[in-house]
Amino acid sequence: MMSRTIVVGDVHGCYDELLDLLNKVNFGARDRVVCVGDLVAKGEKSREVLELFMSDKRFSAVLGNHDLALRRRWNGEDIGLTSAQREAHKELKVDKERYGIYLNAQPFMIDLGAHLVVHAGLRPNVPLYSQTTDDLTELRTLGPDRESDAGTPWYELYDGKKTILFGHWVASKPRHAPKAIGLDTGCVYGGRLTAYILETGEFVSVPARRVYDPS
Repeated sequence: MMSRTIVVGDVHGCYDELLDLLNKVNFGARDRVVCVGDLVAKGEKSREVLELFMSDKRFSAVLGNHDLALRRRWNGEDIGLTSAQREAHKELKVDKERYGIYLNAQPFMIDLGAHLVVHAGLRPNVPLYSQTTDDLTELRTLGPDRESDAGTPWYELYDGKKTILFGHWVASKPRHAPKAIGLDTGCVYGGRLTAYILETGEFVSVPARRVYDPS
């Protein structure tokens, strides 16, 4: 059986659904999982998710905005946390030094050849080395507020060489653009956890077991 690269949408502590998804794709010893970020916060099992990604070399992830907020707080920055981030901090603080070391080592981009994984998005016509941390972890639209849902989605104008695989912006089904695919289908809100298999172009998803964050 060939090895596969399985790119997974925002997990948000939904550990049980992640296991359901891996079981559905028959995750094998030669396969690889890459998450588009936000491993933690909002769901109930951020710790279990981090332990899995830390203990198995087949698993990797880019930093999402929630992961980054905890990393910055643990690194001593005086930043405010959302209620979901405070809950994740509470859950993880028993071993925050070890989790902090892991998050400090995580990249903002993972290059998969013809594909590039980021959490939120890229500014069209801006070189990769000039993309900002805020855009990589928070970008939705190209207006004055990068986090707003109103405006022109970044991926409608993006026309880079690589197809971007991203999360962050929840939709009921994967977002499609000529050079971008969005994989956040809202598992933590009672939607689905979705993966995209690079080698086959196949989407696979599993339903949330329940609503973890009703917001």
